[in-house]
Amino acid sequence: MTQTVYLVLADQLADWEYGHVAAQVSLQQFQQRPGRYELRTVGLTTDPIRTVGGVRMLPDVAIEDVSVQDAAMLVMPGGDEWETGSLAAFGKLARRFREAGKPIAAICGATVALAAEGLLDDVPHTSNFPGALGSYGGAALYRDERVVRADGVITAGGASALEFAREVLAELETFSPGTLQAWYEFNRDDTAEAFGKLVASVQD
Repeated sequence: MTQTVYLVLADQLADWEYGHVAAQVSLQQFQQRPGRYELRTVGLTTDPIRTVGGVRMLPDVAIEDVSVQDAAMLVMPGGDEWETGSLAAFGKLARRFREAGKPIAAICGATVALAAEGLLDDVPHTSNFPGALGSYGGAALYRDERVVRADGVITAGGASALEFAREVLAELETFSPGTLQAWYEFNRDDTAEAFGKLVASVQD
């Protein structure tokens, strides 16, 4: 059965923060179980959005049409609108995922919506920098790290898109552990040796 990984689209989306996730969820190469996941985009409505880089994007579904029951994860990239409160509905969508026992992943400004919804009150987490999340109940659990994955909640700072993707793929078990580590090292180091290790990890 194919499960849906929902990717949030909102105006002023940070273009660089979701690319590795979208590509590796959708591409079949290196996956343990090809066809296990499909990526669908979700917006507040199905009206087009425009990213911070000026790219026009069209959501597949509106927020009210998300099927949490058939979902594998909710992925929330950052952007310039999260701190305004105008995207609070996505925080409530994340709560629906958590209440259904489904993992959520937020990077950069999207972590603000999780904090505001109380979803970081009881799990270790991170964001762009200490204090970025304002006043919330989970401040004592903040970790000054590039990415934190704990109890089905993945958070990262905006400069850690590769590490964010690694933990999303780990949570989804998209790759075997060995392939995931090799994939990360290849994208981090960009060497022929690292690529050979990635290819070998699939052939073993």
